[in-house]
Amino acid sequence: MTTLASRGRRGFLLLEVIFALAIFGIAATAFAVAFHRMAQAADLAQNELRITRMLESSLNEALSVPTLEEETKSYILVERDTEIETKVEMIKDELENEDGQLLQEMYRITVTARWFQDGAQRERSAETWRYGRLYQP
Repeated sequence: MTTLASRGRRGFLLLEVIFALAIFGIAATAFAVAFHRMAQAADLAQNELRITRMLESSLNEALSVPTLEEETKSYILVERDTEIETKVEMIKDELENEDGQLLQEMYRITVTARWFQDGAQRERSAETWRYGRLYQP
């Protein structure tokens, strides 16, 4: 009778070990998946910040030109595999300030970044307006 009882306890111990290994495997897999998703989120945030900095830089460059002219410039950043297009166009609509005065020579500056990521073409834009004679005496 003692051999039957000890055999049953050994079998139960083996079952406990198998359950413990299964739970450990599930927990380890969950940690690996969580770390992978955190890495993906960090990569996405870094990419968004990079694109935002490029758009900001190109927009500031276009804003600092002393005399604006209607034009479209495009260049490709080979190391980043990104195309930046800067479009300057005169606003045809009649705009007024708060005092009701007509604002003439207002320009719309649009900067568009295009890149290829995760098997798809991506695009983001930034836009602002500027008075044409802002930096002229």
